[in-house]
Amino acid sequence: MSVKISSSPQRLTIALGGELDHHSAAAMRQEADAAIEAKLSPKVRLDFSAVTFMDSAGVGFVLGRYRLVNSYGGRVEVTGLDQRLYRMMRMAGLERLVTLCKKEGKKK
Repeated sequence: MSVKISSSPQRLTIALGGELDHHSAAAMRQEADAAIEAKLSPKVRLDFSAVTFMDSAGVGFVLGRYRLVNSYGGRVEVTGLDQRLYRMMRMAGLERLVTLCKKEGKKK
């Protein structure tokens, strides 16, 4: 599990790596929320390019960050999704709340 944070004036990027499951989600949430609350960026990008495994905790992770960012009027974009993760997030209905982008960079 890893979390890398980078920012520009208009976007905060949170790059996740490794396994995103029930055991790792709490630590990832704390790091992500601290960065989001410190920056209050209008756009938050959650980069899943290096995620090797995700269960339903990953959907909860995205939903929680959406709620936090939405509370101050920001938007969330989820990038780097392989076909399996993309399908999982769509099945959960997240495309109604956040922008989902496959690894190829295609927005859906």
